[in-house]
Amino acid sequence: MAALICGSLAYDTVMVYPGRFRDQILADRIHMLNVSFTVPKLSRHFGGCAGNIAYNLKLLGGSGYALGTVGHDFGPYRDWFARNGLSTRCLLELADEYTAQAYITTDLDDNQITAFHPGAMTRSHEQGIPADSGVTIGILSPDGRDGMLRHAAEFSRDGIPFLFDPGQALPLFGGQELEGFIDQATWVAVNDYEAGLLQERTGLTAEALAGRVAAYIVTRGGEGSRIHTAGRVLEIPVVRARQVIDPTGCGDAYRAGLLHGLMRGCDWETTGRIAALIGALKIAVAGTQRHGFTPEEFGELFHAHFGYRLD
Repeated sequence: MAALICGSLAYDTVMVYPGRFRDQILADRIHMLNVSFTVPKLSRHFGGCAGNIAYNLKLLGGSGYALGTVGHDFGPYRDWFARNGLSTRCLLELADEYTAQAYITTDLDDNQITAFHPGAMTRSHEQGIPADSGVTIGILSPDGRDGMLRHAAEFSRDGIPFLFDPGQALPLFGGQELEGFIDQATWVAVNDYEAGLLQERTGLTAEALAGRVAAYIVTRGGEGSRIHTAGRVLEIPVVRARQVIDPTGCGDAYRAGLLHGLMRGCDWETTGRIAALIGALKIAVAGTQRHGFTPEEFGELFHAHFGYRLD
């Protein structure tokens, strides 16, 4: 069983501001904002939703292919994929584009300000789902607008169940388009802010939205996550990280956990806990793809946290 992970691949430049944004931004001056943050810590990482999810799924012992478009500067990232046993068979390199670039500044409250150059990602619609992909499950994560529309339609056409994860791309779509994604998807995953925006744009309550998919998953940061499924609402507890270093990429790690649980045929209580644990392991390390463990080590940590073993 393999997963197809549609989404962005990007280079992330991550900066940490050793203060709080709220202390530097005057509420009554938002309309004429002009601020500068000194960031003594800076690091560059391989990122993008598809890259992050594929990396985390590999750590868990799962199999998956990232599908997306990259630029002429993708060489170092390609080498990273090769060193970590990740496939590039579903990536399209565009010689006249840069790979997407994200510039992320995080404060001490884990708030983030991000500037993003999409580059090759805007042409993600030029890479379709291969007819011979052999995948049995998919995820549609943030990507170019036209690419997301195309890949959702192709998942639906090919009868591949998929998780719709609109993330930062959610503002690109109107209510009818979002309903179209929901109706094609098998599962939907958003954070609590995105849940509010999704429900506002579609006019659907959480209960109504959950009724149109097999599961509606809402992550809530330090308050854990909530899974609406089969008329029930499951409260998934947060896993306390050994230290909180960098929240960038935690949502992608969580989604890899969801995919892994679904691919293993786990129940939703276990699937949510797999996702919560890998999110906690990621947040303890700077960068989106710098944490590491074996599937066996993950299994032992799961048992230690939750008192039962993964089958």
